[in-house]
Amino acid sequence: MRIGMAWGTVGRVRRRAGAGQLRRAVTAGALVTALFGVAACTGTAPGGPAAAGSPPASAGSPATPGTPTATLATPSGGPPAAPAQVPDVLRFTGTTLTGAAFDAARFAGKPVVLWFWAPWCATCASQAWTVAEIAPKYRDTVPIVGVAGLGEQRAMKDFVTEFELAGTTQVDDRKGALWKRFKVTEQSIFVIIDRTGAVVHRGFLDGEALSARVAALAGA
Repeated sequence: MRIGMAWGTVGRVRRRAGAGQLRRAVTAGALVTALFGVAACTGTAPGGPAAAGSPPASAGSPATPGTPTATLATPSGGPPAAPAQVPDVLRFTGTTLTGAAFDAARFAGKPVVLWFWAPWCATCASQAWTVAEIAPKYRDTVPIVGVAGLGEQRAMKDFVTEFELAGTTQVDDRKGALWKRFKVTEQSIFVIIDRTGAVVHRGFLDGEALSARVAALAGA
């Protein structure tokens, strides 16, 4: 009788142990299933790298509300100024002594000084030093443009070199086209054009008078 009761007790213990193992097994299985369910939603195994060939999570995702996606340039001032109208007096072209193309239209809206000179002219030589001195200073405000004529090109180039005029534009007018256009019949003559395109001086100027006229035009 005691032996039978002992075996009964052993049986109950085994059944309880088996039930506990079964519950643990069921619980573990439920956890595994839940974890694989999460993996299936995210496309990434728990704790593992993204699947090969899958785009990063940020690719194609919309921007976060309130975060700018582009910066638009805003105007820093008013509308751009309209280009200056080219007056008839500046509608001419030519070639410089260095072989570059020259278009007087680029000076529209600025006062301009045209200096008509010849390479053999003693008066032109005396004025050349003043031109060489002030022209670079007023290059952007009152351009001075030499118009060389009545001579050979080689002599004109030597004149430019001797009097250090290479820093100023010198138009090659050996045929006299511009001299005729501005009705220049002798040298040395300065033709001064104001910013409106009006000719305000045509004639001789010594170095002091030329400097004063150019300075006044720059400040106007």
